[in-house]
Amino acid sequence: MSTPTNNPWSQMIETMLEQSRKVSETFNPALETFRVKGFEDMIPTLNRDFMELVWGKTMNHDGLDAKTRLLVTLTALTVLGAQAEPQIRLTVRHALQAGASQREVAETICQAGLFGGLPAMQKALEIAQSVFAEIEEKKE
Repeated sequence: MSTPTNNPWSQMIETMLEQSRKVSETFNPALETFRVKGFEDMIPTLNRDFMELVWGKTMNHDGLDAKTRLLVTLTALTVLGAQAEPQIRLTVRHALQAGASQREVAETICQAGLFGGLPAMQKALEIAQSVFAEIEEKKE
């Protein structure tokens, strides 16, 4: 991060960036160092801008906790259906790491099925079950 300054605007931005770093770590520690080379070449400030916009302004520590945010995200991904398979897999894993139970994950997916339809719900449940199985295998 840049050097602290007495400029109120800069201080506000630095505070949001620090907050975004903390929030992103609750979702996935790898997000803090996320790099997309092609985008960086075109927009060198993309990572900073993205982190500040999404995590620093939109989400904050006084709002939803990480588990709830991830279950809400899982709802939206379930409605998207099979086109979001990798994202569903990752979100299920992160939700479990954030404290969600397997039952909460399954109930979230079932609730989303009311909006996304039975095929989307079934696919998401299959993905979640495979994540549960992978986690169990690693424990053994």
